[in-house]
Amino acid sequence: MSDVIRVVLVDDQALIRIGLAMIVDAQDDMRVVGEAADGQRALDLLATTGCDVVLMDVRMPRLDGVAATERLLARGPQAPRVLVLTTFDLDEHAFAALRAGASGFLLKDAPAQEVLDAIRTVHAGDAVIAPSTTRRLLQHVAADLPTAAADDALAVLTERERAVMMEVARGATNAEIAAHLHLAEPTVKTYVGRILTKLDLRDRVQIVIRAYETGLIRRGAPS
Repeated sequence: MSDVIRVVLVDDQALIRIGLAMIVDAQDDMRVVGEAADGQRALDLLATTGCDVVLMDVRMPRLDGVAATERLLARGPQAPRVLVLTTFDLDEHAFAALRAGASGFLLKDAPAQEVLDAIRTVHAGDAVIAPSTTRRLLQHVAADLPTAAADDALAVLTERERAVMMEVARGATNAEIAAHLHLAEPTVKTYVGRILTKLDLRDRVQIVIRAYETGLIRRGAPS
């Protein structure tokens, strides 16, 4: 069973959980190991239940998905990956969950295959939303972002790593970055890995967020 992705469903709407459970449990490579109707119950459940991926609603009573995500991921590197469930693609609550460390978000009306692909992608260690989508979220709430000085916050990066970080934040794929910066695609992948390691980030989504928080993408974005 070690290759089976263990999924926990967190949503205050029972029908949403039932629908997701049917989709997930129909797969050979994943199964639902628990459900919760609010963030606090989710944290209590996940304290005793092994899990790889959590599908987390952001708007719930008692403890919302943002606070639950933050507390869950504070448990350390063994914490499961979190996919946020939201109704609107420009939901400030979804963005807050991304800042708290969620690996992406899904619309509640997403097709079943998209949900399954997202679970598998997150389990593999990647993010499931395009950086360009994250950019739209960030632009929507940019006025509320506390901005650190890029020169200080990104001092550990080389000039080339900053250039790659900016391209990632603009929504470019590794192939597009390679073409624009005249690099081999495996080299770009190496740079992205170094950026994640040096800045202690989980995935490309967090690279985009950090670029905005430091002002790197605002001051360097194309007109």
